[in-house]
Amino acid sequence: MVMSPAVNTYPLSSYTFGSKEAKIEKDTSVADRLARMKTNYVKEGMRTSVEGILLVQEHNHPHILLLQIGNTFCKLPGGRLKPGENEIEGLKRKLSSKLAANSSNLQPNWQIGECVATWWRPNFETIMYPYCPPHISKPKECKRLYLIHLSEKEYFAVPKNLKLLAVPLFELYDNVQRYGPVISTIPQQLSRFQFNMINNETNDK
Repeated sequence: MVMSPAVNTYPLSSYTFGSKEAKIEKDTSVADRLARMKTNYVKEGMRTSVEGILLVQEHNHPHILLLQIGNTFCKLPGGRLKPGENEIEGLKRKLSSKLAANSSNLQPNWQIGECVATWWRPNFETIMYPYCPPHISKPKECKRLYLIHLSEKEYFAVPKNLKLLAVPLFELYDNVQRYGPVISTIPQQLSRFQFNMINNETNDK
């Protein structure tokens, strides 16, 4: 029998949350984002982006940390890599930009784990696929999702214009209408992992 890879998840209460200056969103609408992507594509070629899946637990159920913009749109922390930038280093940079305090003493220990999904954007449209269609020779974006192995305690600084939500896996599952195809399929992508629910009571013994 093949053992499933294990992921330690700690209670949400183990983590401390603060705030920092607002992060100005470069795009105020989907149309703006696609237009900017088109401009960047001409200069740099295919967009490569990385996002992190940060797991915590409440009541022994895994939750994912999502950034909420306004009252509706949710996204994973991460973003676009610089041309030629290493994916792991780029993801650490993006996670710190989104969730780390400005103080060097309070930098989270980002442990980048497995790549659990790759998504492709064939055209300058909102739709993405978990494969690159064979007739597309020049996809416009490749997005990779990495599992982040969080330490038992961390301090996260959330930009003032964003909210950080802990959303249970069961709410994400099959909820394309609310979370879109990438986030709503994370429960299936994580099904090959074994979750170790580590509680504060266990740690105190």
